[in-house]
Amino acid sequence: MASRCGIVLKNAREIELMRDAGRIVFGVLERMGELVVPGVSTGALNRVAEEMIAEAGGIALFKGVENPQAKFPFPAALCTSVNEELVHGVPNDRPLSEGDIVSIDCGVKLAGFCGDSARTFSVGQVSKTAGKLMEVTKASLALAIEELRPGRKWSDVATRLQAFVEDAGFSVVRDFVGHGIGEDMHEEPKVPNYWTSGQGLTDFELAPGMVLAIEPMVNIGSRYVDYADADGWAVVTRDGKYCAHYEHTIAITERGADVLTDGR
Repeated sequence: MASRCGIVLKNAREIELMRDAGRIVFGVLERMGELVVPGVSTGALNRVAEEMIAEAGGIALFKGVENPQAKFPFPAALCTSVNEELVHGVPNDRPLSEGDIVSIDCGVKLAGFCGDSARTFSVGQVSKTAGKLMEVTKASLALAIEELRPGRKWSDVATRLQAFVEDAGFSVVRDFVGHGIGEDMHEEPKVPNYWTSGQGLTDFELAPGMVLAIEPMVNIGSRYVDYADADGWAVVTRDGKYCAHYEHTIAITERGADVLTDGR
């Protein structure tokens, strides 16, 4: 490993180890897409995910993570965030209902390296607005991937992501951002999905060997979010409107972006 401005760069072997972890994550999310239907509980989804990760020889990254806001360590392999829940929803036994949307975030460690990815799924038929929210959030991640190349400032990419989302009539969450990833789930740098003039000191130049977990988080209403009162884990929109979350683990190469959590 090398470093650049405090960011740990990965070599080709390490990137392939991260791709191995990413394949497990991809498989779990593919299976979740098959299982998300009205009547299933997020607890049931998590039990399937935990079995899949264990059978593949991986470690569930999120399980046991502590948060000073929370009353207990995170108890599950998946974060399952429903409707107005943005991230860190704890799986439970409440059945999902027709018209819900659920964001599922999965992280796995394998042979010492991490993979992290998230998708938002519709539960049966959803409203036109919820469908557009999911489409725009997913497309913003695809836009980021297209924009990644060595020498590019992250601020340029983030500015484009923010404009894309806001032009569609939605808002970009600012309280939670993406991150570097490698042997640890959270490494430098922080990877925001928006940009303001005051962020200049946190900007960074993309370089081969960087691996980033890029994760657009988009709200139908205002950008403001809070911790829910129940357990201190789930983060919810302040106005109670739906939100969506997509994420990939992505390596920067000489040619551009190499997505490590797309199942290849």
